[in-house]
Amino acid sequence: MDIKQYLSLEFVPALGCTEPAAIAYAAMNAAKVIASEAKEVRLTVDPKIYKNCYSVGIPHSSHKNGIVWAVAIGCFLHDTAAELQCFQEIDEEAILKAGRLVDGGKITVEIDRGRSNIYIDVTVTDGKHSGQCIIEDCHTNITIIKADGKVVSKKDDKKKDVNLQHEARLWAAGLSDKEIVSIARGMNAECRKIIRDGAMMNLKMARHGISLFPKLALANPGDPLTKISAHVSAGVYARMSGEDLPVTTVAGSGNKGIVCTVPLIMLEEEWKLPKERVEEAIAIAAIFTSKTTEELGTLSAVCGCSNAAGIGLSCALVYLKDGGMNEVSYAISNMVGNVTGMICDGAKIGCALKTMTAVDAAFRSATLALGGLRIPEEDGIVGATGQSSLKNMGKIAKFGMVKTDEEILKIMERKLRK
Repeated sequence: MDIKQYLSLEFVPALGCTEPAAIAYAAMNAAKVIASEAKEVRLTVDPKIYKNCYSVGIPHSSHKNGIVWAVAIGCFLHDTAAELQCFQEIDEEAILKAGRLVDGGKITVEIDRGRSNIYIDVTVTDGKHSGQCIIEDCHTNITIIKADGKVVSKKDDKKKDVNLQHEARLWAAGLSDKEIVSIARGMNAECRKIIRDGAMMNLKMARHGISLFPKLALANPGDPLTKISAHVSAGVYARMSGEDLPVTTVAGSGNKGIVCTVPLIMLEEEWKLPKERVEEAIAIAAIFTSKTTEELGTLSAVCGCSNAAGIGLSCALVYLKDGGMNEVSYAISNMVGNVTGMICDGAKIGCALKTMTAVDAAFRSATLALGGLRIPEEDGIVGATGQSSLKNMGKIAKFGMVKTDEEILKIMERKLRK
């Protein structure tokens, strides 16, 4: 694994939230094998996909949102090559047809609580024939397609795509802080262009989001931190509302991508920084985000924007201010001691506030670290080093918050049934 391959797997564009896009992608492939128009749909997903699709906006859909609309619309899309950018194909006809399924109560959504990894199973029928598509372990990893119960295609090595993505995170997780900085500094022109183009894509979404915000949200706009955190929040708000712009994802999340890139690309102008150093900082933020995501899990019980991307951002801020490896470690521990436990209750408009909190926390953690201040290891779950702090955070997310995640899911299920 090298930085170029890492970027191809973990720093990639998507239109709309990745989870509803994955559901629509599965529905599209299921519907493709039946002879006529879908009349009934059954969707089964793992708990975390359900949570992240529950109320998030869908691009190009006249502000439709949620898991039912995602699968309904997917049945009437056709460009399977678009994968997670499939929502760009939505037109008025697809919305009208999907609306008939939704209004007619022809969509059934079930949760398979036995699934701990990504799982999407869509079966579409036209009254006579059925098509089925199953995605497992990562958002575009189709493992089987069936027509009338008979296998049309099956991935013999269904883990192949997953292994590549997981390998990227394992690669990041295995790097020391010093190695991450060295890799970022050693990027070639091609990788730097990928970084910059991705950051500018996310800044475009943030600026669009600002146009949707009331002026009150930009109180004290002369303060750089206020302006930056407001732009991040606005970008996430616009994305979660289903605005029709793509973003660059980091570690499978567009919101993480916005947190990792927008503050740093804005600081290039605010702090008059060399563009090469900002590109290196964005790479550092992304790799640390992937590293932390590997500890927390891809779809975690805790908010990945604060607990992963926030940590990545804090490390990058230390780098921009010429901090060393001790300060990077301090910043990680400060974040772990501060934001651990912020829950994930799905992808939605409210994520905008959480990302604002993440950015504020990242700046404060980095500033304290640069001043030689860190939360001591005697405090709670904080470790002796940033790495040990990350390990402890991962234990909280993967094991300590299982019951919390269950209760969140129950609340959301009750609301959907009303």
